[in-house]
Amino acid sequence: MTGNARGAAPQPSHTPRLGIPEQLAARMTMPEQHEYLRTKLTRRGLLRTSAATAGAVAGSGLLSGSAQASSPTLLASSATAPVDGSLVAPFGRHLAFGADPRSQMRVSWQVPLAVQRPYVRVGLKPWDLGRKIEAEVRPLHTPSLSAKLPAVQQHYLHAALDGLQPGTTYYYGVGHDGFDPAGPRHFSTVGTFRTAPARAEKFVFTAFGDQGVSYHALANDQLILGQDPSFHLHAGDICYADTDGDGSEHDTYDARVWDQFLAQTESVAKSVPWMVTTGNHDMEAWYSPHGYGGQNARWTLPGNGPDAENAPGIYSFTYGNVAVVALDANDISYEIPANQGYTGGRQTRWLDRRLAELRGTDGIDFLVVFFHHCAFSTTNSHASEGGVRDAWLPLFDKHQVDLVINGHNHVYERTDALKGGRVTKKMPVGESVDTAQEGLVYVTAGGAGRALYDFPVPDSYEGHVKDVDHVDTYHWSKGQVKTKETVEWSRVRYTGYSFLAVEVSPGDRPRMKVTALAESGERIDHFEVTRSQ
Repeated sequence: MTGNARGAAPQPSHTPRLGIPEQLAARMTMPEQHEYLRTKLTRRGLLRTSAATAGAVAGSGLLSGSAQASSPTLLASSATAPVDGSLVAPFGRHLAFGADPRSQMRVSWQVPLAVQRPYVRVGLKPWDLGRKIEAEVRPLHTPSLSAKLPAVQQHYLHAALDGLQPGTTYYYGVGHDGFDPAGPRHFSTVGTFRTAPARAEKFVFTAFGDQGVSYHALANDQLILGQDPSFHLHAGDICYADTDGDGSEHDTYDARVWDQFLAQTESVAKSVPWMVTTGNHDMEAWYSPHGYGGQNARWTLPGNGPDAENAPGIYSFTYGNVAVVALDANDISYEIPANQGYTGGRQTRWLDRRLAELRGTDGIDFLVVFFHHCAFSTTNSHASEGGVRDAWLPLFDKHQVDLVINGHNHVYERTDALKGGRVTKKMPVGESVDTAQEGLVYVTAGGAGRALYDFPVPDSYEGHVKDVDHVDTYHWSKGQVKTKETVEWSRVRYTGYSFLAVEVSPGDRPRMKVTALAESGERIDHFEVTRSQ
């Protein structure tokens, strides 16, 4: 299923739900939906679980009906495990950088049942994992949100590795009482990661959005692994536990899909930092007022944005000569306004300051920004987000951002070079652009694994170029209004599963070679980004 555009006619629901009545949901923000669900479900006594589950979770303070219970907390070390730890295997390992990728790595994973004293072992050799770091436990309870969904108890574990050496390969294993990754039984579970270099050097990163759980999602993961990336950017709509994504009465979510997703992604994310931001399908109203309590339980991100607890998908990090900024476009979306304005403008003010700081930092050549909703797309499904254009495009031009990566539309689409939303240079396949002089290219890379969308004009990509002078499309305006427009900037279009691979080279003439690869491995687009000195 693909997400409906909010504002479209509500689809009838044949499944009895404990969600929000349609007449209320149309007027409710995400915090209001959170309060409604918490009050209603608590009042009806739907939080009762088995004695073992209730005991484990009550100690963490997560099951009271108030909003203050939405932030996961450290589980007391005295909590008892319901089963022998030797029978519980960790899964779903995923890495993320801390605020400084040269010296900080965050290791996250999951266990199917509560365990005692979880930890990470780390060292410079696979047979010498002498450093042991205690893990934080973030249990997450999801009640039955519809007649067909069971209540779910999940256990997410996180360890912060600080004081690492730059440009160094480390070996690590995750464990708990009864499961030691350094022991002979579980030695095969040891993984690796590499910290960012102290000085700029050549590297590759990859990116896409809108993945979910599917054969196509898994195929893209394996192709990404073959690129040997230093990190991966996931531009929101991560797993689709919420299949509707409208911020409306239909938005129930199956928490078990996260288990499937993290198991699927582990083959890459256990060694490649998986840097995510939030899409409309990632707002899950039960857990917290803005719907990101589940995100905070499952991911540990750099946390250096304007409000890490309430807005985990807003942050930045620097790798070599590239600074990456993650944003949450739910905050400014005209199309899906459930979280519109939730940061009170703090995100946009932070973005202005942060881009200025990064552009003025010695050694940073390129600014890459990624977020979910498209600034520029021509699909028949979501097209372009006017909220992004109004709030952020002037800042991208002001600070000479070099590449913007979006998801939301389940296709690959790439613009010409733009300034102020107007074409400043045509960018056919293979072209090069100097962003300091010629403008900024916007890429939609939403073909990571979910059902595909379509365009109002033919596809046009490498080996199958069908240029058109203009495309009749629309963008979202205030009040969820579709405003028709005719555009000239849609240069490459591909209806298929794909991802981005970006090769970065420092030096006297720094450059980024941007390549789009289809699920088959076929190259469908490539262009080069440079900066004049």
